Amino acid sequence: MNSYAVFLRGINVGGINIKMADLKNALASQGFAEVKTLLASGNVVLASDEDPAAVKRTFEKCLRDAFGYDAWVVILTAQRVSELVAACPYPADDRATHAYITLASDTAMLDELDAAGAALDGTEQKRLGPEALAWLAPAGGTLDSPFSKISSKARFKATTTTRNLRTLIKVRDAATALA
Repeated sequence: MNSYAVFLRGINVGGINIKMADLKNALASQGFAEVKTLLASGNVVLASDEDPAAVKRTFEKCLRDAFGYDAWVVILTAQRVSELVAACPYPADDRATHAYITLASDTAMLDELDAAGAALDGTEQKRLGPEALAWLAPAGGTLDSPFSKISSKARFKATTTTRNLRTLIKVRDAATALA
């Protein structure tokens, strides 16, 4: 079995409310094993014999059929989540800043977001791979940061989702425990 981390956009923060117990049960009924939800904000780890593309299709179909939620998800292997956490140059616990990683299902959109962020004065960011971009925001000012304002535009919302580094560490640990 392969161990995967699945990241949903907008669950329980963007008007789409899904009980994590219901999500877990729906996913288990689709044949996924060892399904665990983390932090009630669209983070799931699970085991499957399927490849990432098949997991994505089944997961998204389950969301549509069980919850009427026509969403996309980002699927990463447990190994890839570990690599992204290790590659992030920013600290997980800093009093002055918060580290975030934006994940994307569309590389071209992340390329565009990366370029837009790089054009901002004082924005600190680092591309971690084709599907991930790390960035810093001032503590207590994440939503007001210039990069956050750009990344929350409708253009990017459909294909990106952001997690703070502490959350990614928890997801990494949970996904690795399945492997």
